[in-house]
Order: sequence, then structure tokens, then C-alpha cells
Amino acid sequence: MRTGTTLIVVAIALAAGGFGGYYLAQPKREAAVPQGDYLRGAVDTQKQAKKLLYYRNPMGLPDTSPVPKKDPMGMDYIPVYAGEEESSSGLRISPEKVQKLGVKTETAKLQVLDRSVRASGRVEIDESRTYTVTAKFEGYVERLYVNTTGQPVGRGQPLFDVYSPELVSAQREYAIAAQGVGKLGEAGAEAQGAMQQLAESSLQRLKNWDISEEQVRALAKSGDAKHTLAFRSPVAGIVTEKKAVQGMRFMPGDALFQIADTSSVWVQADVFEQDIAAVHVGQKAKIRINAYPGEVFEGRIAYVYPTLKAETRTVPVRIELPNPKGKLKPAMFADVDIPSGGTAPVLTVPASSVIDSGARQVVVVQLAEGRFEPHSVKLGQRGGEYVQVLDGVKEGEQVVVTANFLIDAESNLKAALGGMQKSEGAVAKPAAVGHKAEGTLNAIDLAAGSVTISHGPVASLNWPAMKMDFVLANPGLVSGIAPGTGVVIEFVERKPGEWVVTSLVRK
Repeated sequence: MRTGTTLIVVAIALAAGGFGGYYLAQPKREAAVPQGDYLRGAVDTQKQAKKLLYYRNPMGLPDTSPVPKKDPMGMDYIPVYAGEEESSSGLRISPEKVQKLGVKTETAKLQVLDRSVRASGRVEIDESRTYTVTAKFEGYVERLYVNTTGQPVGRGQPLFDVYSPELVSAQREYAIAAQGVGKLGEAGAEAQGAMQQLAESSLQRLKNWDISEEQVRALAKSGDAKHTLAFRSPVAGIVTEKKAVQGMRFMPGDALFQIADTSSVWVQADVFEQDIAAVHVGQKAKIRINAYPGEVFEGRIAYVYPTLKAETRTVPVRIELPNPKGKLKPAMFADVDIPSGGTAPVLTVPASSVIDSGARQVVVVQLAEGRFEPHSVKLGQRGGEYVQVLDGVKEGEQVVVTANFLIDAESNLKAALGGMQKSEGAVAKPAAVGHKAEGTLNAIDLAAGSVTISHGPVASLNWPAMKMDFVLANPGLVSGIAPGTGVVIEFVERKPGEWVVTSLVRK
């Protein structure tokens, strides 16, 4: 009985095996699928057919990963497949991220550059309007009318009364000679000529001593020599120096007063060496004084000095401007603006689009939507908001004017400018400019955007273990991490001596 049952089971198994073999031997039939699902399947199959090389940083930093990961800002690394890395140019950023980061562009265009030379200066007294009051005879200051420095005086105003024996003697000689000419009317011609010559000689002597015509006429009319005479100001202005003291004795040539006419002043501007070629005599200049906000004084460049100050690398430029109301005081600081725009249009880009690393200047050009490429440029003259481009950008190209993430990650632009290092028969890989280190987070300074880290040796830089400060690419890197924590960092050199942490995680 058992033998019969066993035979039946074996027979059933053989039948099932034969049927399965027959089914497997038949060609497979594809299930009916919608056309859309079929196309998606084809795309996925095509993606799977490509070889995944690595994942690149979404911000363009020279950092790759063999496995999916996120950057410090939470962005997913972008997969790079075989063939894509060769066709890509510059930086690739999704349109959503471009909008989120606030990237704005402007067209490089031809226009007349509105250039202006700016300099700092100071108000000074016009040297050609400065006068020194001196006496040409010996005498004494009997009485002072102007006895303070800074006091304004008018032309012909009495400065002091002077007594001089020589002056009294000269007055008497002139008075006697003038009266003698009138009394010798019946005398001979020879006597009249001699007396006339004596009168003219005495008059000329008084004039040489700066005695005014009014005083001379009064003396000739009265015939009386005065004990003292008023010494008058030869010009209107401000007393800048006073040496005369009441009762003092003075000698011929002694400086008693110094008077400056401030109705016109100078502004001495210090123009930097690189701007001096745009400055010439006759140009108009606009002057702004802190004491008068919103008010602009206009002057004219009268002289460009032939020497340069070695300590400041500036050339003094003299600007003349009227000062009828006396608002401009000597020694006031002035902001000088000298318009010097050209007449021919030149290729320009906004000044905010230029990233200046010191060694070279870079402009980020938008190739297409989401595609950016940094260009090294050669700059010319600078204007108010625009700068001339001599080489590196073409007319009509879109340049990035507001993209803080590109400026903060300047090191990644260096890698992009260097291009992709290729070897014959090898897959292109980004130039490695990033570095890694392990250490301890010592301190965090969010106000300065920096951290202090004690790290171990860095083989890529031949650094020994040390404690140093790093700049944070993003303050969020240290979120939730307290000082004293062991960390692993990735960092790049943004500019000489400035090291920027792009990744910071707990050890």
C-alpha cells in the first residue's frame, strides 16, 4: 500500500516539473503598460545604463563624494554620470535654487563711462591774497584799533596810531614847501622851481611811507604837522597774525600785522597716483563740507603740483573757489569730486559684479538658465557704478551682480577657473583644493563668523598639529555643536591666509 502511494506522489511531481519547464522555456511576454509609464521606464533604464561617477557639491565647491550626501546648507549633492562631466561648463544651479539665493544679472553694454575722481582735501588761505603790514620808518605804536587775531578789517580802516620823529619832520618839510610855492609867486623862476622841487620831494617821501592821499591833502591844506598819524589797512580781510602791541617801538621792515583776504580760498586736494592722469588745469570740481550738509561749492582746478608725496602716494591739486559769505574757514576738511567722464562709449559691467581677489579680477557670466561660468577679466577705468572691461567679457553677456553665495565661496571659483584636470584616456575629475582635518572645537564667535579649532596634522598642506581660527562658510555649520566637541572639518583657502570651513561634523 505504501509503495502505491509513493508511486502516485512521484508521478505528480514529475508532471509538475515538466509543466514548469515548458513554461520557462516559452518566450517572455511583456505586460501591457501605459505609454507614459513606458517612457519613464525607458529614461530610468537609460540612467541606469550610464555609469555614476560621483556626487558633486551643489554650490560648485571643489568637493565630491562617492555616496549621496548633503552640504552644510542642507542641499543634496548632485549626481554626475559618465559623459556629463565633460559637457558641463562652469557652475550648474537649479532654477529654484537660483531664485532662492537671489541671483540677479545685468547685461554687459557699451556706454560712456561716468567717471569721477574723488579725493579728500582741506580749505586753505589763498596765498596770493595774503598781505603783511610793515612800517618803512622807525616809530612807536601810540594806540591800537585792531588788537585781536581773527578780527575782520576793511580796506583803509585804521589799524593803529603811529608816532615817529621822522614822520613829523617830513610833514613839516612838506607843509613849509607847499606854502612856500604859493608865496613865491612874484619871485624869479629859478626860486619857484627850487621850492616846487622841494615840495614834490617831501610829498614823494610821505607817499613812500604809505601816507594816504587824504592825509597828504589835509596836511597841505592846514599846514600843521600832526604828532601822530593813523596807519591804515591796505586790504580788506581777516587778521591772521598780530605782532603790534600798544606802546611798542618798531623799526623799518618789522611785520606788525598779517591780513588775509578770504573772499576767495583754496582747497588743497590729495589725488591718488592712479587718478592723476584724469585731472588737469581748468576742470571744474565740486566741494562738500561736513559743516554744511547738502550744500555743494563749485571751484576750478588752478594748479596740479609737479611733485608726489611718497608717504601717501598722492599729488596735491589746488582748487580755487569763491567764498563771498565767508562760510569756508581755513583748515576745514573737504570732500572733493572731480567729474572726468570720457566722450567715447566703452564696454562696461556693474562694479558690484567684479570679484577682486587682489591677484586677479573675476566676473561670473550666466551662460544659460542655471549655468554660470567665471571669467577672468582685465579692467580699465572705473566710474561711479560701472567699470570698464578691456578683456574677458563680450557685449550682451549676462553678468551676475548680486550673488553672495558666489562671493562667499570664492575658492570654488578658483577651482572652476582652473578647469577640469584631464589626462588622456582618464575620466575628468575636479581639481582638489579642499583639505580635511580632525580636532577639537575650542570656541565659537558668531558675531565674527569664525571658530577656533585645535586640529591634528594636515597632510595636504604639510601642516603640523596646531590651534588656529577659521572662517565659517555658513553659521549653521556649528548649530547644536558646543565648544569642547571633537569635530571633523573640511576647509578651503578663499584668499591668502583666510581659511574657510565648508563642512563641520562631530567626530
